[in-house]
Amino acid sequence: MLIIAGIVPALHIPLLTDVVSQGQDSIIVSGYSIPCGQGTAATVSVALAVTDYLGLDSPRVALAGDKGSGEGSQKVYQYLINNIEKLKPRVLALHYWMPNLDLMRMLYKNIEKCSPRPILIADAASMYTAKAAGLAPGFDIFTPDTSEMAFLADPEAFHPAYINKHLFKLDEDKIPELINLAYKHQGAAKILLVKGKRDIIADGGNILATIDSPNIPAMECIGGTGDTITGMCAALAYSGMSLDQAAIASAKVNRMAGLLAAVNPASSINAVIKQIPAALAQALNT
Repeated sequence: MLIIAGIVPALHIPLLTDVVSQGQDSIIVSGYSIPCGQGTAATVSVALAVTDYLGLDSPRVALAGDKGSGEGSQKVYQYLINNIEKLKPRVLALHYWMPNLDLMRMLYKNIEKCSPRPILIADAASMYTAKAAGLAPGFDIFTPDTSEMAFLADPEAFHPAYINKHLFKLDEDKIPELINLAYKHQGAAKILLVKGKRDIIADGGNILATIDSPNIPAMECIGGTGDTITGMCAALAYSGMSLDQAAIASAKVNRMAGLLAAVNPASSINAVIKQIPAALAQALNT
């Protein structure tokens, strides 16, 4: 079982814990249609595209609406805390939610009781929470962007807004140094997939791969392109691919999908998502 958990910015969405299906530029869960323009919904949509292509079971989700109050996030946390041992997912991908260190620690404690233990993937606010709670080394894959690497590398920071280095003037040439610092200070998962103009995959401080082609500058302008990489990582890990190869393939496929979609700065992430099967076929030679 692949479970993707997070929140969506819509107050009318209750806690949803079901298998997902694809709608028209949306995901469908328990009769609710959720636009997949970016965020957790984009992550789920791409994971579904990958599992459909590979003939795997569709992802299940733990989703709730939350526009900043934390109420929906708490529902998702609590559902996972109460049910993770019974669900026994092969892969658990955590995405956007309001950070809560105590609930994250409770969830992680129950994850550790699972046999077998699920593959743990985190992006966005769930990644921040895992790092701030001191749990980063227990995760299998983090998918930060280049600015978030400064947060993971800073042992004193509890949120990206409070890092010592200026967030918006980060030199991408410094990323390998930040990767080493993140591992040194216990702020990194086993595998890091750093998303940027060059995608860098690292394992324990060792650079495994750098993906910089095809070079699609317009992808930097489109919201959700990082979310799609996370969804692919989760689905490819669920397929049985090794963690490092899942990360490398996700970076390559994301770029190929952007090329096939002929994206421009005005494109939506849905145009990229629709090209995922064709991009997978090229990347996997199937």
